[in-house]
Amino acid sequence: MDDRAEALVVKVTCGVEAPERLAQGFTVAATALASGLGVSLWLTGDATWMAVPGRAETVELPHAPPLAELRDAVLDAGRLTVCGQCAARRDLEEADLVAGATIRGAAAFVEEVVAPRTRALVY
Repeated sequence: MDDRAEALVVKVTCGVEAPERLAQGFTVAATALASGLGVSLWLTGDATWMAVPGRAETVELPHAPPLAELRDAVLDAGRLTVCGQCAARRDLEEADLVAGATIRGAAAFVEEVVAPRTRALVY
């Protein structure tokens, strides 16, 4: 049996204070999509801000694709979710997020990561 995951859940926990880790999570998610995997990108902590219009556009990291382009690739072909508690702590609602992003809680995250043939990565 092929043990390669058919789906990948990527959880990004940092914001602009750790731009390399932030970009790596988005890069892995977009690359997995391009490889044909189903992808769910979860934004928690200060990564939550990357789902707010205009915020990802301000992140610049040499030798890395623009974060907003990676985010939009995930929105086009995968799922982008913001942690419910993280959004609440930042006074954010779905109307504050880029089109297609959703807010969901820990139960939804657990459901995704324990699904058969799914792997999870945390950045």
